[in-house]
Amino acid sequence: MNVNVESSLDKNNFIVKIAGDLIGDETGPKLMGLVSDAINDGARNCIIDLSRVRYISSSGIGVLITILTKMRNVGGEVFLTSPSEHVKKLLIITKLNNIFTVYDNLEEALANIP
Repeated sequence: MNVNVESSLDKNNFIVKIAGDLIGDETGPKLMGLVSDAINDGARNCIIDLSRVRYISSSGIGVLITILTKMRNVGGEVFLTSPSEHVKKLLIITKLNNIFTVYDNLEEALANIP
């Protein structure tokens, strides 16, 4: 799995672009470290771009929920963008679409996040 990370110009938003399968393995701790660093740098929102994620395992769902918990503990929020049809179905089946705000694309997320 390849994890690309970029910070937006607005220091409150931390953008994570993920490519491949989100299965937890070594990527989970790596993502947790990146999110912790972003929080320490003042980020209060985490935007996760799922446009290049093909599959999310139960461990991958755990990673997303852990990121959400970390962000909410500092008064922040996590937003998901660009999920594939398969990932959208998974979010609906697991009812995570009720927990996360999901946007169709990154530009829409950035335009709607305060």
